[in-house]
Amino acid sequence: MLFEAVYNLRPDCSFKVVNDKLIWLDDINKKPSSLEIDSEVIRLKKLYDNTEYQRLRKKEYDKLNQYEMQYDDLINNTTTWQDKIQEIKDRFPKPTGI
Repeated sequence: MLFEAVYNLRPDCSFKVVNDKLIWLDDINKKPSSLEIDSEVIRLKKLYDNTEYQRLRKKEYDKLNQYEMQYDDLINNTTTWQDKIQEIKDRFPKPTGI
């Protein structure tokens, strides 16, 4: 996450991360401060944590044969697909306030 944080702060600069250590390769642009980097890492972690429900839902959605379920629902006048999607959303709710 360190690489992504520094890249977000200085996208046009040269640097690398080795063993979780920032190596600044840019002689022209100023290296971001530790405070800037730490703040960006915290922001990225929060963003990652707040979108966990999306990753969990996707994993479950991928197990479904959704097109076939939708077709069967249309032919049989049922709501199997909608019910299954709602079940997944209920199991992995979107956090409030994001």
